[in-house]
Amino acid sequence: MPANRERAPEQRTPEQRTPEQGPTGRTMRLVDQSGRPLGPRAVATRRRLLEATEALLDERRVREVSVVEIARRAGTSPATFYQYFKDVEEATLELAREAAARVHEALEPLRRDWRGAPGLDAARALVEAFVRRWDEHHAVLLFTNVAAEQGDRRFRKVRIQAMHPLIDALAAKVRETREGRDAGVHPVAAAAALASILERLAAYHEELESLGVERADLVETVAHMLHQTVTGKAAP
Repeated sequence: MPANRERAPEQRTPEQRTPEQGPTGRTMRLVDQSGRPLGPRAVATRRRLLEATEALLDERRVREVSVVEIARRAGTSPATFYQYFKDVEEATLELAREAAARVHEALEPLRRDWRGAPGLDAARALVEAFVRRWDEHHAVLLFTNVAAEQGDRRFRKVRIQAMHPLIDALAAKVRETREGRDAGVHPVAAAAALASILERLAAYHEELESLGVERADLVETVAHMLHQTVTGKAAP
């Protein structure tokens, strides 16, 4: 057994813990469980294993997914899986880190001007981006949130890494757009509330369909809420 197979994920080096792309988009060096750098074929195998894991998580809960199933779907062996991940949960953690590292891609609408009608369009784009992000990675993101709320520090850290950029960007937009008005509205508190609403509704928008809430209704409603809270004015 490799010397560091039992090392907790949060104790590993950043190179061992980080997916192919770091939060800034910089390519990171990948290593296996023993610390050896991965060559191109190994990186491709690791990617297939992660994709197989995420596909199976869309079908059942984490604890119902086996390493044997992942390896079979990836076209490799369980022994190969263990070269890169300690268990299914660790592979899920890597998927969660990748999703967190890509959250910046959804924040482009917050770099636009939110004043007036164009601002409402930007708010719609932001909601759409987060709903789409949840649709693409629903099982991984949901497990991340549940594990974080149950006290798993690894997943809590990943959730924070995903939420803080959104909160920071929303708070900056509140400061910029309100320009010091409404002293009773704290930018960070408002941003945290909006981020929570956005994340929760994006996560469960399919369940709301049973109540007659279509996706377009959700996007429009949340966009108006975001726009009015950020700007302090109703959309024109």
